[in-house]
Amino acid sequence: MPPSLETLTRQMSSMDSIHSVVRTMKTLSVINSAPYEQANRAIEAFHQTARDGLHAFLWAAGLPDFAVHGGGPRVMVVFGSDHGLCGNYNDVLAAHVAGRFEAGEGRASTVLCVGAQMADALDDHSIDVERLFLPPASVDGIGRLANLLTQQLDALRLTANASEIAVDLAFTARHDSGSQITQILPLLPLDATVLNDLKQTPWVSRSLPTFSMPANALFRSLIRNYVFASLFKASVEAMVTENAARLALMQQADQSVEDRLEALRSDANALRQNGITTELLDVIIGFEALKKTRRQSPQRRKKTHHDTLKTKENTMKALSTFAILAMLLGAAGCTDPNHYPISRQECGPDDPVQDMNASDCIPPL
Repeated sequence: MPPSLETLTRQMSSMDSIHSVVRTMKTLSVINSAPYEQANRAIEAFHQTARDGLHAFLWAAGLPDFAVHGGGPRVMVVFGSDHGLCGNYNDVLAAHVAGRFEAGEGRASTVLCVGAQMADALDDHSIDVERLFLPPASVDGIGRLANLLTQQLDALRLTANASEIAVDLAFTARHDSGSQITQILPLLPLDATVLNDLKQTPWVSRSLPTFSMPANALFRSLIRNYVFASLFKASVEAMVTENAARLALMQQADQSVEDRLEALRSDANALRQNGITTELLDVIIGFEALKKTRRQSPQRRKKTHHDTLKTKENTMKALSTFAILAMLLGAAGCTDPNHYPISRQECGPDDPVQDMNASDCIPPL
């Protein structure tokens, strides 16, 4: 049974409400992306400053002996989303991390997770989370998150009694083609190739770098800033891609809602047009019926009048015939005065018929 016009109207009203929510989410995704993009550019400058500090230290003091030695616990920091409405953002990253572990490329002994929904996605792949961190709700919270992660990594290093720990960062990054790609990048220990390249790079300034604090303490401080900048950058990249995923999903939802609204409007218009057509046909049929009745009424009135006249004419004819017959009978009865005109019985001498004249037998006209 096709839906009624009232049902289609209610469905269109519901779809309009959903469309309003989807467009609001699209607008929020676009608005939220701009501050994160700005924060990404700012942290790029800070990250380059940290690299320049390492370059100056390596040029002046050389490479420390413990800089490239690991041996401590292996930690993976996974940056997920906890805001929702971004599709399978967490599931894809969790599957990539699980695939990395199953490939035997080094299973982390400790997993730090950003986002409760990300922790649930990792738990689906039998990956235990050591500690859960809440994702930043705005740009101001990114620095707080990066600072908490840096402190947690220091605490893990001190707890393991190791000089260095191995840290990997798992997050979703933007691709050159405009799409998104899941990445697992090593953070610590620093790549020996990168350190050697920094050491071999000439110092271009006329002011030579120098320092007065102990080399080990300065190097750890520089590494801490480098780790903070890397964590900050990974968090920003995760937030940018999350909003991009949400925007793409909302665009698809917006298109789907518009298509559904267009279909509902088309059905409502067709149903409304059918109703109007039916009403017009009823009006036309009624008008034609009245028009036909009006055309036949004069003929019926004329026929009724003709029948009345014919009845009167027949009545007059009958009366005339009766009068003629009476005249004939009277004339026939009055020709013989000794007998009654009808019964033909003989009259007595005192009967009135004896005194009747033939002219008295003719009825007056």
